[in-house]
Order: sequence, then C-alpha cells, then structure tokens
Amino acid sequence: MSITATHNPDKNVIEIKNLSFAYGDNEVLHDITFNIHEGDYLGMVGPNGGGKTTLLKLIVGLLKPSSGTISIFGQPLQSFKAWQKVGYVAQKVTSFDQKFPASVYDVVAMGRIAQRGLFKRLTKEDHAQIELALKHVGLTEFQNRLVGTLSGGQQQRVFIARALAQQPKLIFLDEPTTGVDIETQTQFYALLSKLNKDLGITLVLVSHDIDIVTNEVTEVACINQSLVYHGEPQDFLKLEELHKTYAGTMMPMLHSHT
Repeated sequence: MSITATHNPDKNVIEIKNLSFAYGDNEVLHDITFNIHEGDYLGMVGPNGGGKTTLLKLIVGLLKPSSGTISIFGQPLQSFKAWQKVGYVAQKVTSFDQKFPASVYDVVAMGRIAQRGLFKRLTKEDHAQIELALKHVGLTEFQNRLVGTLSGGQQQRVFIARALAQQPKLIFLDEPTTGVDIETQTQFYALLSKLNKDLGITLVLVSHDIDIVTNEVTEVACINQSLVYHGEPQDFLKLEELHKTYAGTMMPMLHSHT
C-alpha cells in the first residue's frame, strides 16, 4: 500500500467554513468552522441529537448544507471527484445478513471494483491490494469464509479492509463499535491506531463515548449544534464546563489551534 505515515498540521485535508444545516425549519448545525489536517486522528463527539452524524453526512456529500462550504483535498465538495481517496464505514455494519452469499475476499474486493468500475476485470495489482488490506486487518486466513458467519468484530475488520483496498488517504467511521464487547472494541481501536500511525491515513471517528475517544485520538471536535471545542483531547477533558454540553447547555467555542 503506497501510503507513508505523516502528520502535517499545515496541510488541510478537510476545510469546513461557516457551515449550517436545517431539516425544514429545524436548524441542526449552525455556523461551524474548523479544519482537519493531514494525518489527524479526529474524534467527533457530542450529545445525542447534537448533529455529529449529520455533520459527517455533509462532509461525505450525503446531505447538502443550508449554507457554508466544505472542501476536500483542496477542492470544493460539489466538484470533488477523487472519492477513491476517501473510505467510509457506516453505522451498524456488524448487523450483517447471516445468509448473504459473499466471502470475506468478495466484500473486500468491492473496494477495488468501486474504483475500477463494475464490469471491469480486477488486475493483478487489484488482487495484491485486496490481499494487503486483508493482511493489515488480520483476516488473511478468513478470506474464504462467508462474511455472515464471522463475529461482529471480524465483520468490522472486513469493512475496514474494504475501505483500505481503495488505498484511501482519509477514512470516516460512524459509531463503528456500536453493539460489540469491550475486548473487541480494544482490538478495533488498536487497528485504527495502526492505520493512522503506521500507514498515515487521516481518520475521522464519530462516537458518543468520550472516555474511549479521548484516549485514542489526536484531535477532538465536540459538536452540539455549533462547534463547542476543537483541539487536543487532554485540554478537552480539562474543561470545567464539559458536563454542560451533555446536559444540553452550549459552551463557548474553544480552539487549541486552527
């Protein structure tokens, strides 16, 4: 996989400026501005209903903002075409149909098929990237198993491998550990740390679990309709008014850096 570990706080992968979004008359997000840097491992946290998942959907183009702008890799979102650089792991990927007739290899290969085109044959290079993705997540020996027969934690790793097969520079994960046990979560976060530190992939993790996130990530963005905080996790935990966000009270916006 031709990715080298790097963290560059001077290079923005995502730029969000004055972003707002509403469902009808109900404003969900208001005037959000912050950047995600190359090599960041960003944890996006906030209370239920605070808008963090909505923000993620805006960034990946599943929703359109009411106002404001989003840029990815220096290009406006509306004209961005290089989606092979971006991996996305949605919520509840572990609730997989046990009868779905696809092997682990087949599912991971979907990452290359999306890049090549549906009716194009996979090349030797494609198969090499699929095998490398399986190796990175520790599933080489399971590649011929049906995905539906795997445990929830193993299924998580299959979908991470599918994203890795695209050779992404950026991966979004929306509540990826929902419904799995603590031991599986620990293994999963160790994998994410490896992807970030060893492969240099920028990660954006949406989660409701502050304790886990702040022990794993390099940056925190707290969303509660507006941007409450953006900066280092250690400083986030020191905020005396942190509990107010989770009681539904807004705090002043703070940044450790921009």
